[in-house]
Amino acid sequence: MKKHDRLPRLCLVSSSGGHWEQLQKLQPLVEKYDGFFVTEKTQFAEPKAKYFLLQTDLKDKWMPFKMAWNSLQTIFIWMCERPDFVITTGTMVAYPFYLLSILFKKKFIFIETFGRANMPTVAGKKMEKHTDLFIVQWETQKRFYRKAIYGGCLY
Repeated sequence: MKKHDRLPRLCLVSSSGGHWEQLQKLQPLVEKYDGFFVTEKTQFAEPKAKYFLLQTDLKDKWMPFKMAWNSLQTIFIWMCERPDFVITTGTMVAYPFYLLSILFKKKFIFIETFGRANMPTVAGKKMEKHTDLFIVQWETQKRFYRKAIYGGCLY
């Protein structure tokens, strides 16, 4: 099969918690196309995820080291899976995938979190520049992002 004859390969990546809950609503895309999920490793079992990265946030003193480790793992995942699209609801765990999508000229789709109706997120502001599609779940979020389109809520 030629590359252009195959189904698009989807990488759906997000941090744990609410971002992960929202991203899982896109399971029909994984079933329709060729896709896989990536999230953070937590104490809770996540049977839909194929890959797990270290959990971190901006307040974590070990964040630079965890991000370096996650970046190396992301490169390994990228080489194994070769995604055509990266879809994320955020946040830091998605950043290495965002950078690789730019480097390899793959489509990047950002879905702003449902939990921020009246303010932008740091991830949204940082990643909007290179998104191919930037979806917000609240009409009120459109005013914070120049590329945003309203797509309704995932819930």
